[in-house]
Amino acid sequence: MDTTLVILAAGLGSRFGGNKQISHVGPNGEILMEYSIHDAIEAGFTQIVFILKEEMVETVRESVGKRIEGRVRVDYAVQDMQSLPAWYSVPADRVKPFGTVHAVLCAKDVIRGPFATVNADDYYGKEAFRLMHEMLSGFQSKSEAGMVPYILGNTMSENGGVTRGICDVQRGYLRRVDETHDIHYEEDHRIVGEYGGLDPQEMVSMNIWGFHPELLADMQNYFEDFLHALTPEQIKAECLLPVMVNDFLETQKISVQARASGDRWFGITYQADRETVMTELKLLHKKGIYPEKL
Repeated sequence: MDTTLVILAAGLGSRFGGNKQISHVGPNGEILMEYSIHDAIEAGFTQIVFILKEEMVETVRESVGKRIEGRVRVDYAVQDMQSLPAWYSVPADRVKPFGTVHAVLCAKDVIRGPFATVNADDYYGKEAFRLMHEMLSGFQSKSEAGMVPYILGNTMSENGGVTRGICDVQRGYLRRVDETHDIHYEEDHRIVGEYGGLDPQEMVSMNIWGFHPELLADMQNYFEDFLHALTPEQIKAECLLPVMVNDFLETQKISVQARASGDRWFGITYQADRETVMTELKLLHKKGIYPEKL
C-alpha cells in the first residue's frame, strides 16, 4: 500500500532560501524537514509531497527533492490564490494564505494513498513516523483517521510562549483538541497557559495528522463551506486542520486514533531556539540515531 507524507512547507519562503541562520541547523547544514523525510522513508512511507509557494518549488527540488527521488516517489504542489475555487473572489487586501486544510487540498491530485501531514520546520522524532505509518497502513475507510500527540513538557521552548493543541484522549482515541495560547514557563518552571496552570504530562497536538484519501472530498466541501461563511472583514481567517478535525468528530464523520510519542519535539519558534535545535540535532547524530550525514 502506498503511504504518503505531506509536508506543509508553503510558509518556508525566505527562511528556507535566504536566512540560513534559521533553516540550516543540522551538523552538515541539514534543514529540519530532511529529518522528517529520513524518518518517514525509514518507517515505510512510499511518497513525499511538498506543498510550497511557487517560487520555492525549484529551490526545494534542487536542494532536497532530487536527492530522494530514487528512494520514494516525490511530488510538488503549490498553495496559492489560483488554487481556490473559481467562484470565490479573493478580497483585494487579502495577503495571508487560507490555512492548512487548503494546503492539503492543493495536493489532492497527487496524493496516492493514506496520508500524514507534518510541518516542514518541526522535528518530530522517529517514533512519530513509525506510529503514523502503522495507523495509515490499517485504514480501510474515510471514517478512520489518526494523530500522534506529544507530552507537553517535551514540546516547550525556554525562550517564550507557544501555542499548543491540548488533546482530550480517551482509550486511545482523540475526543477533542483545543488550541491554547501563550503556554510558557513561570520562574519556578511551572507551565501555564492563557487559562492557567497545565500539567507537563498533558497530551498536545503538533499537527501530525493521518487521513484516508477518500476524506479529501469531504475536506473540499468543508473548505468551500468555510469560504462561503467568510465575511469581508475576515481577511486573516484560516481553515485549519485541528478545527476541521474537531468539527468532523462532533458530526461523527471520523474517529481519530491517538498514539502518543515519547520523543522530544523541537522547532524554531524564536530566534534563540536555533542554538537549542542545533545542539539537539548534533547530539542525535553523535548517539548514532542518525548517520554522520543524512
